[in-house]
Amino acid sequence: MNPTVARARKALKRFMYDGRRAPREESMIIELANTPRDYSWGSTTGIPEFLGIEPDGRPQAELWLGTHAGSPARAVRVAPDREERHPTLSDWLHAHPHLAGADAAAAGLPILLKLLSADSPLSLQVHPTPQQARAGFDEENARGIPIGDPARNYKDPFPKPEIIVAVSRRFDALCGFRPADEVSAIMAEIEEHDVPATGALREILADPTRIGDALAWLLSGAPEAAECAVSVESFAQKEVAATSPSAPSWATVREIAAHYPGDPGIVVALLMNRVSLRRGQALFAPAGILHAYLSGVGVELMIASDNVVRGGLTPKHIDTLELLRLLSFEQQPPELLEARRVAPGLVAYEPPAPFALWAADSAQPDLQIPLAGPALALIEGADVTLESPDTSLTLPRGGAGFISPDESPLTVHGSGLLWLAVTSANSDARH
Repeated sequence: MNPTVARARKALKRFMYDGRRAPREESMIIELANTPRDYSWGSTTGIPEFLGIEPDGRPQAELWLGTHAGSPARAVRVAPDREERHPTLSDWLHAHPHLAGADAAAAGLPILLKLLSADSPLSLQVHPTPQQARAGFDEENARGIPIGDPARNYKDPFPKPEIIVAVSRRFDALCGFRPADEVSAIMAEIEEHDVPATGALREILADPTRIGDALAWLLSGAPEAAECAVSVESFAQKEVAATSPSAPSWATVREIAAHYPGDPGIVVALLMNRVSLRRGQALFAPAGILHAYLSGVGVELMIASDNVVRGGLTPKHIDTLELLRLLSFEQQPPELLEARRVAPGLVAYEPPAPFALWAADSAQPDLQIPLAGPALALIEGADVTLESPDTSLTLPRGGAGFISPDESPLTVHGSGLLWLAVTSANSDARH
């Protein structure tokens, strides 16, 4: 059947007896906006360039799109037009729980979409499993630690697996621990050049699989560990390091030390995999994997949680014992997440988690996207029109939106790129 005819027939079915159209209560697209978070590691230009606005000279680190209480998105415009007004997406979902399900209306959307722009390293960090998150949240509650306490690890009872896709030409990160043979090679160079204050580290890593013991020592707060970090940092500045077989690793040390001189996390970074993503490449960080983003702009999708346990490269709270308890010490190169071609102009990044991130080229003729649940949209490059049998809304470059599942199938038109965050069908992202 001709698509135009099909849409007309569906529209006719929704006319009331007096001839006026009755807008479907279940159908809605909401344009969203938010203020970027000004963490010190943020770039002053990355997010403004993506949004198509002038930089204001301040760091802009993350733009959050969702209902998370840490930075809930604002509702800017609604299609079809409604007389009612609700200031945030959370307010709309409370007023219309059918838009995303009663659970999402009560607890918020189970996913959080972010635009991230780093100009300096983020903290070394790990996220918990669902069981660890629940147990940690309950335990800190039982101890009477306020949710807003900076020393708290668990702000909610949810896990936080995450995927990031590079949208800048390059995005650099640390992810997971290096294979044992690479650790041995680094230790051999340190020993060959007799780098001071590294004896204890070399003794531990004489067995290169003892990564856990090495981290426990480096993050113990012992003066010897601090001296080791300073010494490794000093060696990385030497010409012999820049020309050694491990020159890229020493370059990473120099890069991080420029922001966190003397931090034992510098040595931890030396034991981790350096990942350089090209535009369109993706990295998945599941529970238990130590990681840190270093630089670049990326679209990030995660379960809506703020549970982060840090181990260094940050002025924020560090909990070494909890970090070591959560960490996986598996040593292997990181695997990049390959995009799956769904249709011409449409690819999907589908990590082993209850969410997926789609990228749709709106210039592709007749591009339709099926929705099995609510979705969050972010527009890159130029205007994109989102159209369903009931609703049509054009989002500008840098625009964002919430799409209710009854808008399926969603047709996209324009010349920009649509990033679409969706929950996996038949999965509960929170449990």
